[in-house]
Amino acid sequence: MNERTDRHDDRRTGRPPAAPRPRRPARALFWRLFVINGLVFTAGTLVLALSPATVSSPVLLTEIPVLTVGLALIIAANALLIRRSLAPLDALTTLMRRVDLLQAGDRLTDSGNGDLAQLIGTFNEMLERLEAERSASSAHALAAQEGERRRIARELHDEIGQSLTVALLELKRVVDRAPEDLRGELCSAQETVRASLDEVRQVARRLRPGVLDDLGLHSALSALGSDFSQASGIRITRDVDPRLPALSEEVELVLYRIAQEGLTNVARHSRARQVELSLTEGDGRLILRIADDGCGGAQTEGAGIRGMRERALLIGARLTVDSPPGGGTDVRLVVPPVSTSPPVSSSRPVPSSPHTW
Repeated sequence: MNERTDRHDDRRTGRPPAAPRPRRPARALFWRLFVINGLVFTAGTLVLALSPATVSSPVLLTEIPVLTVGLALIIAANALLIRRSLAPLDALTTLMRRVDLLQAGDRLTDSGNGDLAQLIGTFNEMLERLEAERSASSAHALAAQEGERRRIARELHDEIGQSLTVALLELKRVVDRAPEDLRGELCSAQETVRASLDEVRQVARRLRPGVLDDLGLHSALSALGSDFSQASGIRITRDVDPRLPALSEEVELVLYRIAQEGLTNVARHSRARQVELSLTEGDGRLILRIADDGCGGAQTEGAGIRGMRERALLIGARLTVDSPPGGGTDVRLVVPPVSTSPPVSSSRPVPSSPHTW
């Protein structure tokens, strides 16, 4: 009566009829098991009724094997059907154990599971919601981190850098007027201040690469490779496609930060002699690769790699780390098509062939 009244009210008010309520998973599972057991017991009853077997009262010894075999067949058939019917729950449990929000896209497909399709769909929706919330929270955290890096880099450059520059100039004037016996010590102090000024500038450049904002991703990766080679002594081969598609600032920053973290891991852990840094385009996708010839064997992911995965999720990219023991480490970031605009024809001179530092 209530359903008829509701439908009548919907027609009278012009509103679309309300969608039927979905069946709850517990009730759907109950009816699934009820139907299976009912079919098995019905089939057993029909077989018993149509077969020539008889049951006496009291039961004869010759009838006990027949009853035992029949009961065993019914139990086995019931167990087999229930096991096959609930097999998707095993796959769902396996997915629950292996799911990682930093590796998006791991879903359980519904392949004719009937009433369990709603449970599988609900779990997939929960994963999508959690991944979206994780991506949003990571975006806010990384944006705050980049803002703080920008502020610290600006303070290092504008305040500490300028103070060291003033001190360097003052020392130069003092050296010019100092007697010969003190000039050597003052020159040593002058070189110490100059080295400190260079270190401050390098720290500021690592915190916020001004070349990325001023000259673009290509020049920023070139400067990153040069600084890495000079600081670590590891020979680096750079291969960056000079005609990359137009990229947003967010994509460029993610590519730069992942390349920076990858090279930092090489310097800290790989014991490599050579590393390759490449950024190429293929089939509309961008592929960033950092490969070294070090010791490999990275079995556990530390904060650095997890941070790289979080950054990759911000642009929908996929990060893979291949590190066999003794075979070096290959970090690969695949960025899906992010722009349909034509390649950037940069007015700045860029090399078209690999360079090695």
